[in-house]
Amino acid sequence: MATIRKKGDGWHVQVRKKGHAAITRTFTIKSDAQKWATMVESELERGVFVDRSEAEATTIKEAFDRYVREVSILKKGYSREKTMISRWQACKLSSRSMAGLKGMDVAEWRDARLKQVSGSTVHRELCLLSHLFTVAAKDWGFGVTNPVMMTRKPRLNRGRDRRLSEDEINKIINETESHELPAVIRLLTETAMRRGELSKLRWEHIDLRTGVALLLDTKNGEDRAVPLSSRAIAALRSLPRRIDGKVVSMTPDAITRAFGRACVRAGIDDARIHDLRHEAVSRLFEQGLDLMEVASVSGHKTLSQLKRYTHLKAETLAKKLG
Repeated sequence: MATIRKKGDGWHVQVRKKGHAAITRTFTIKSDAQKWATMVESELERGVFVDRSEAEATTIKEAFDRYVREVSILKKGYSREKTMISRWQACKLSSRSMAGLKGMDVAEWRDARLKQVSGSTVHRELCLLSHLFTVAAKDWGFGVTNPVMMTRKPRLNRGRDRRLSEDEINKIINETESHELPAVIRLLTETAMRRGELSKLRWEHIDLRTGVALLLDTKNGEDRAVPLSSRAIAALRSLPRRIDGKVVSMTPDAITRAFGRACVRAGIDDARIHDLRHEAVSRLFEQGLDLMEVASVSGHKTLSQLKRYTHLKAETLAKKLG
């Protein structure tokens, strides 16, 4: 049963039902208080009541602050995700309550955002917001529905089909300033490692005799043994042994920056460091490895992931057809 009484400048509502804690809320307008009381009583009677008080009192910005402390910090991509969260917290939706954000609000944001960035970027940002609501509902006990689930997501951009030729790779290597970058480029192209995996690789996890490098705690959370070609072994042998045991001193971002500068000096357009992994996976298929063999080298878990990186040369396929 609901009790509505004047309290200061507002109207205080309390709804009681046996077996439930008292539910209270204050409104500035009496009619709003009456509507809310009627809704809560109906939901309690039907057994579908969900306490929305915490969701109504928590803004998107505040929820993301908690998400960073409890969820993001545990992820390998923490720094990158924190940047994406900062963009969410800077947008006009961040002042909305978790309970007050609707699908139409998200759709309006989506359409405006698509004028600034690619569909793939918007898709990733929506997935992050969606996960915030999932965590809030499942782990924090917020009575919320996920507004992203009510919103049409934009199409993902078509995957890059840029392949670096051997001639382009040699030109980039010839224009490097870093003594480590030539070996880094060769290793990424020969092994399909991610730049972060190579930057963490230690000599103690490499066996040049058997031609195997062990990658620990990779992006997908699993260890991976990577076979080393003769060119990869030659690249490793060209590197001096470091006191700290690491194969290279360069951080992932340093690798990207040095690669970009070398591309500019070499006059190579539209080349990215990730294209080397793309090229490596494509070459593995062209050398005759099957899907499972390539996945074991590259660390991809699904066929759809591999298809994004694999663009086989038509002339290579023609030779196989005879």
